[in-house]
Amino acid sequence: MILIFSAPSGSGKSTLVHYLLTQRSDLEFSVSCTTRPPRGKEQNGRDYYFISNQEFEQLIREDAFIEYENVYAGTYYGTLKKEIQRIEQKGCHAVFDVDVMGGMNLKRIFGDRALSVFVAPPSIAELRRRLVCRATDAPEKIEERIQKAEEELKQQKNFDIVIVNDNLEKAQQELLEKTNAFLSK
Repeated sequence: MILIFSAPSGSGKSTLVHYLLTQRSDLEFSVSCTTRPPRGKEQNGRDYYFISNQEFEQLIREDAFIEYENVYAGTYYGTLKKEIQRIEQKGCHAVFDVDVMGGMNLKRIFGDRALSVFVAPPSIAELRRRLVCRATDAPEKIEERIQKAEEELKQQKNFDIVIVNDNLEKAQQELLEKTNAFLSK
């Protein structure tokens, strides 16, 4: 089975994914590729595979991706086919932390084998506050993320479930319950 998590940047999606991974030993994180530089304490091979645009475009030509997107101008993100194979060989369920378009693409590819989860912020104002407090982006990048978030929020209807991350403990509990129900089918 496949678990897909998507959200506007700053919604708390990665925090929820990391929590879920600590709760179930049968889940394995699918490491995505990106051409953006690492933020904060991100590590190559753990959080993302950080590669150049040239390397990414070569992987596109080699048909190495299940899906990929040019999310922000000149910044690619993608899911490698070899990640799915690695996780399946371990006998685990794959967990994807992807942008909204990537999440919809993966759901379309995996259909009923996948649970797609949209993590929503309580408001745009709170999202802006979180992005500013995160202190990983310049003000103009934050504004770009806010504008993108406003568009992405319109896509939540295309996901199986929506979790509003207004209270972390509540969101974690809801996520664990929904995941357990899906994986017990």
